[in-house]
Amino acid sequence: MHSDHGNVPEEYKRYLAWKTLVVVACALALAGFLLLSLCVGAAGLPLGDVLASLLGQSASPRVDAIVRGIRLPQALAAMVAGGGLAVAGAVMQAILRNPLGSPFTLGISHAAAFGAAFSVMALDSGLMTSGQSAVNITSPYVTTVSAFLASLVASGIIIAISRTRGTRPETMVLAGVALGALFTAGTMFLQYFATDVQLSAMVFWTFGDTARASWTELGLMSFATLGCTLYFLANSWNYNAIDAGDETARGLGVRVERVRIVGMLLASLVTAVLIAFLGIIGFVGLVVPHMFRRVIGADHRFLLPASLVGGALLLLVSDTAARLVMAPHLLPVSVLTAFLGAPTFLYLIVRGRRS
Repeated sequence: MHSDHGNVPEEYKRYLAWKTLVVVACALALAGFLLLSLCVGAAGLPLGDVLASLLGQSASPRVDAIVRGIRLPQALAAMVAGGGLAVAGAVMQAILRNPLGSPFTLGISHAAAFGAAFSVMALDSGLMTSGQSAVNITSPYVTTVSAFLASLVASGIIIAISRTRGTRPETMVLAGVALGALFTAGTMFLQYFATDVQLSAMVFWTFGDTARASWTELGLMSFATLGCTLYFLANSWNYNAIDAGDETARGLGVRVERVRIVGMLLASLVTAVLIAFLGIIGFVGLVVPHMFRRVIGADHRFLLPASLVGGALLLLVSDTAARLVMAPHLLPVSVLTAFLGAPTFLYLIVRGRRS
């Protein structure tokens, strides 16, 4: 009997070591792939030239322009967006106790897209042509606030439905599909009455593309993602308790409604900021948490960091592949994430029906 109790700490140490190893391995893979992403493209660069440019020791203005002016902000934008969307998806799945929850499947991404399109047309947020994108939004703060407010509407509806007695997980997913269709119809309505310039901006903007991010926008996205992620990590024990059921969580002293509402608000904020600057990037928030939940379990102390790093790695890999598929042309990264996420989404639905 004594030996059994003595084995418990060792088992727990191995439990922690495995989960920590997974997160560290993903972080190392992310760092390595970041360097690879800076090397490959329409103009291939040696690793030595890339490192020299990053350290400010490059003697070639051309290399500096490619690495620090084009590829580095694009790669960092992919990492920030992938990590933010994955963490937002993991939090939504936890607080709604719905394995199919994500900003995309619950209609929050579509709502944010509608809010941004509304600001472009009705609020005259302004358009210009510069940088790597054909069209850029000149008032990102107005666009972000509009996207956030629209995403709050979708989040509020989802929270209200989740609190209805007898609601099944499938019901919330269907409600999210309905909300997505509704906000998509609203976006199409705005496009119908838009001018040529506004229409081209809306259509171009809806393609999720990390190449359009400037250093200023990257800073705003990083600030929102990092701040909300720190809050999520601080509440990881609360998400573990809610995952066991509302009554169990209340018995453990968790203020369930407050944690749920604040979590949805901040997850919506991250989603809105990322979508307002980069466009719609679907399925990252759905696929990544499921991948790591299978590997390290549902302990949010480790699931959230793993989702953050894994989401950054997934979108960086997808973004690099999108850059190479049709080089020298850039394929929007949302195309590849849709090819990856749609079959996974169907698999989860079929698996859920069988269970």
